[in-house]
Amino acid sequence: MVGRVMDFRSYCNIRFVQRLAVPVMRGAILSMVFMAVMVRFVSGQVLLGEGDLPTPPSNIVQESSLGEFSSEDYIKAVEALIDRFESENGKKLEPGEKGKVGLKVYTVSGPGLSTPENLVRGLIIALEKRGFVRDDIFIIGLSEHHLRLGGFMPPLSIGGDSFEEVEVKALNSGLFYDDEWFYDSPIPRDVSLIDYFASKEDDLFASNKNDRRSFLAKPLLFEVDFWINLPAYSDHPVLGINGSLVNATLWNASNTVRFFRSPATAPVAVAEISAIPEFRAGWIFTIVSLERYQYIGGPVFNSLYTVSESRLWLSDNPVILDALMRVRIDKSRREAGFRGLAEDMKLLEYAEQLGLGEADHERVEWSKVD
Repeated sequence: MVGRVMDFRSYCNIRFVQRLAVPVMRGAILSMVFMAVMVRFVSGQVLLGEGDLPTPPSNIVQESSLGEFSSEDYIKAVEALIDRFESENGKKLEPGEKGKVGLKVYTVSGPGLSTPENLVRGLIIALEKRGFVRDDIFIIGLSEHHLRLGGFMPPLSIGGDSFEEVEVKALNSGLFYDDEWFYDSPIPRDVSLIDYFASKEDDLFASNKNDRRSFLAKPLLFEVDFWINLPAYSDHPVLGINGSLVNATLWNASNTVRFFRSPATAPVAVAEISAIPEFRAGWIFTIVSLERYQYIGGPVFNSLYTVSESRLWLSDNPVILDALMRVRIDKSRREAGFRGLAEDMKLLEYAEQLGLGEADHERVEWSKVD
């Protein structure tokens, strides 16, 4: 037993050296990246699929009042925001070649801090008005357990995998990843003490190519005309902000716990995954409800540190949404007597460098919808 503990400490020391060196190298490379690269493995061949980054998002953020957060309030607000988005962008949210649309929800923090169910209801109704039927829409989230807690899947006692006749996909089922599509990083997977003591040493430290791969949500890459990001917001001890960018990336792929251990590697992973051309192509916009957000202790839900505003935002710029929420979360922390968020937030800096959107909240262009 003592020998295994000593081995485990040696393993941790090795990982510390790896983490110290890798972020420095990757951070230097990141500032020079102007193309997103997707690595594919086909029949043993490594192929690099390069594509020009899409046009950078606008700085427009549409805002509508949410009233008392009822289902009717959300239906009205969502419809008004989408109508304005269609008008300003000259395109309709209607079925295209694939005839499918995905809704990426957030439920990781539990039912107190999840994507509001009424927001999803309002969005489904808005999509039906534009020609989609419920069989054309799916909800996708990271964990079946949390999807059930968040109300998007029935309890196990009832069973099923749908939300009001809309299919719900749980990524941790393993059914919605593709072996050929993943984010490759030198950061090794995390090994818990339980994993360590329950495994043979040779198996634990054996090289496994998938240990350094985070598989992406195939339905959002190739099976939809577009998909919509529906985050909930909190602070985060590693990234600073847990919101739009993180919900679309690290809460939307496998084997990502390894990134949350380091404030140097996590922002790089978020920015690089977000910049994959195939990933960005279908991500049409993000809708944020301010019905409840948390300013300290996140992403674990704590109702004592939450704020509520009767606002609904829509934007094609996830970076400026995160920047706006950073200001609100920071203000709430300081007013409650806590230390503010770091001024230098790498998450926003790196995302802006890769063309994902403006990170200066003062440059937002408000489009208020009554």
